[in-house]
Amino acid sequence: MSEIKTALDVLKEKFGYGSFRFEQEKAINNLLSKRDTFVLMPTGGGKSLCYQIPALLFNGLTVVISPLISLMKDQVDGLKLNGIEAACLNSSISISEQMETIAKIQSGKLKLLYVAPERFFGKEQQFIDFLKGVNVSLFAVDEAHCISQWGHDFRPEYLMLNKLRSEFPSVPFIALTATADDLTRKDIINQLHLQDPGVFISSFNRPNISYAVEDKKNHYERLVRYLRSKREESGVIYCFSRKSVEELAAKLRLEGFSVRPYHAGLDKKTREENQDLFIKDKVKIMVATIAFGMGIDKSNVRYVIHVDLPKNIEGYYQETGRAGRDGVKSEAILFYSSSDLFKLKKMMENERNEEHSDLMMKKLNLMAEFCEIKSCRRKYLMNYFGEEFPDYCGNCDVCLTSYVKKDITLIAQKALSAVARLEEKFGINYVVDFLRGSKSEKIIYTHKGLKTYGIGTELSKEQWVKYIREMINEGLLEQKDDPYPILTLTEKSWPVIKGEKRVLISEVSEQHQNQQVPEFDSELFLELKQLRNKLADEENVPAYIVLSDATLQELATFLPTDMFDLRMISGFGEIKINKYGTSFIKVIQQFCTTHNVTSNMSKKAGNVFKKTVTKTDTKTETLNLFKQGKKAEEIAEARKMSVSTIEGHLAELIALGEIELEEIVSKEKIAVIEEAIKLHGETYLSPIKIALGDNYSYGEIKAVINSRKRKQEI
Repeated sequence: MSEIKTALDVLKEKFGYGSFRFEQEKAINNLLSKRDTFVLMPTGGGKSLCYQIPALLFNGLTVVISPLISLMKDQVDGLKLNGIEAACLNSSISISEQMETIAKIQSGKLKLLYVAPERFFGKEQQFIDFLKGVNVSLFAVDEAHCISQWGHDFRPEYLMLNKLRSEFPSVPFIALTATADDLTRKDIINQLHLQDPGVFISSFNRPNISYAVEDKKNHYERLVRYLRSKREESGVIYCFSRKSVEELAAKLRLEGFSVRPYHAGLDKKTREENQDLFIKDKVKIMVATIAFGMGIDKSNVRYVIHVDLPKNIEGYYQETGRAGRDGVKSEAILFYSSSDLFKLKKMMENERNEEHSDLMMKKLNLMAEFCEIKSCRRKYLMNYFGEEFPDYCGNCDVCLTSYVKKDITLIAQKALSAVARLEEKFGINYVVDFLRGSKSEKIIYTHKGLKTYGIGTELSKEQWVKYIREMINEGLLEQKDDPYPILTLTEKSWPVIKGEKRVLISEVSEQHQNQQVPEFDSELFLELKQLRNKLADEENVPAYIVLSDATLQELATFLPTDMFDLRMISGFGEIKINKYGTSFIKVIQQFCTTHNVTSNMSKKAGNVFKKTVTKTDTKTETLNLFKQGKKAEEIAEARKMSVSTIEGHLAELIALGEIELEEIVSKEKIAVIEEAIKLHGETYLSPIKIALGDNYSYGEIKAVINSRKRKQEI
C-alpha cells in the first residue's frame, strides 16, 4: 500500500469513485488522526467507506463488529472483488477456512476482519487474547444503534462491547449507524466509552426515494396492480406478523409473482436460502417481518412497501432505506389504517417497563402523525431527526398532489355535539357508532334517546373516522392518552358548535406527477444487466456486487467505448476495469454500431440537467406577482403561503428560464453560495445551508444550483 498517499487515491483506485460524499472525508481524516469517531449517515450513503479506507491506510488489522452473517458476507465479497484482503469469522465458516483466516491475520496479510459481537466474550475471552497478540489498528462498530435500549433494534449482546475500550485503550473506535435520534446518539457514545469523539452527522435526506401513504382499505387489489407494473424490479414488502407474511406471500405466489417469505419463525436453512435467492435476483419480491433487512446491502431494491404500520419513525426510515441504495429512483409506500394504530397501542400497554412503554407510545403517535399530515412527508422525516428542510420536496405524495378546501362545518358540528352529549367519556369508535345510529348492544340504552343519536347516517363508518381524525389534527378535538383513548372538546370546539366559525379541510383534487425523461437507453441497460448477471453467476456473488444499477445506467447514458472512458464511470476502480472492462466495452461498442450512435462521454464532465421541472398554475401565479415587482415575502403574504414555498417556486422558475438568478439573489450572495457548493457539492442542500448559516435561505441556495444546471444544459 506504500504507493497510495491519500484517502482519495484509495477511493478512486479500489472503489472507483472520484469524490467523497456527505461527511465521509472528514470522518476518515478524523480516524486517520487516531481519534474516536461517530458517524451517522443515511442508508446507502457509504458508511462502510469511512472505516474501509482507513483500514487500507493503516498498517495493521481493522476489526469490524457486525450483527448479521449476511451483512458480513456481502461486505467481504464486495471487498474481495475490489482486490482487498478481507474475511469474516462466524458460525457459517468451516474450520479449515477459519484456520486460513487466522493464518492471514498472524502474517499481517489481512486488512479487514468481520466478526459478530458474541465472539469477543466466549470461551473465556480467547478471541480478545488472540487479538492482543496481533497489530489491531482500528475497531469499527457497525449498526451501532443496536447498543442502545432507546434505539429501535436493541441487542443485549452489543452491551458487552464497552469492555473493549479497557482491553484496547490505544486503538481508535468508530461507531456507525443510519438511524438514531439525539437520545440514541448520546447513548451509543456513552455505552461504547468513545473518548472525545469526532461526531459526523450527514443529511438524512434520500432524494431518490419518493414517499407515499395510502388508505389501507381494499389495499390488496392496488398492491397487486402496483407489483404487476414492477415485475422486473426487486422489492421488499413488510408485514407486522409472521402469519401475515406467510399469507401474503402465498397469495402473491398464486398471482404468479416471484416471491418468498422471510421471518424469524422459519428454520435457518429456509431463511438463508430465501435471502440468497433474493440477493442474487433469482426471486424478485421478499415478503418479510422486520427480522429481514438490517445489513442487507442489495443496492437495486426499487421499492419498499409497508402493509402494516411500523412502530416508530426510526424503524420506518431504516426499512424504507433498503430501497435505492444505488441512488436510482425508488419508492416507499405505506398502507395506513387507524385500526393498525390502535392494535399496536394495545400491545404497548401490556409492556411491564413503564418508562420504555411511554417512550415507545410517543414514537408510535409520531409515526401515525406522519401518516396523517397534509404537508411534505420528507420535511417531517428530516425534522424528526433534527434536520431543517424546505416545505416542498417535490417527491412525496403530498407535494405531488393538488388539494382543494372542503367545507365540513355541518359534519364537524354533528361530531362535536355528539362528543358533548356523551359527556366526553367515549372513544372514536363509540362516537361514530352513536352518530350512525348503530343498533349494537354496545350503545348504552339511554344514549339512544339523545337528540344527536343517529344524525350521521349519511356517512360511512370509515368516512366518520377520517373526518374525526382531521378534527383532531386541526385541534377541534383532543384524544386523551388513556388506556382507552377518549375524545374531548377543546377551546376551538365551541365557536364551531355555536356556528361562529367554519371548518375547512384539505382534500385531494388531482395528482401531478413529474414525468422524468429517461436518461439512459433502456435496451442497452437490459443488455448490460444480462452481462452483469452472467458475470455474477460465474463469481457466485450477487449481481449488484459486480456493478450497481446506477453504474449500469451511467454506462447506458454516456456509452464509453474504451478503457480510458471507463475510468470516468462511477464504480469502476482499477480492479474492476481490468476484470470486467473489456466485456462491458464490447457490448457498448456493438450497441453503438447496431444503432448508429456515438459515445456521449463528452457530456460526462458536466452534469446532465434533468428536465423534471414543470410549470404549473401555482408557479405561474407566483411568476405573475413577481413580474409585478413583488418580493418573495409579499407574494407569500398575498397567496397565504410560506416564504420558503414561494422561494421554491422562484428557484424552479429559474430552472425553466422564466427569471434570472440575479433578480432574486444578490451578486455578493451568489459568490458565497458558489464557494459553498464547490466545497459540499450540489446534491444535498442541508450541508450547504449549515455551512452558510441563517443569512442564507434554502430558496437562495436552490436558485443558484438551478441556475448552474441550466447554464450547463445550454
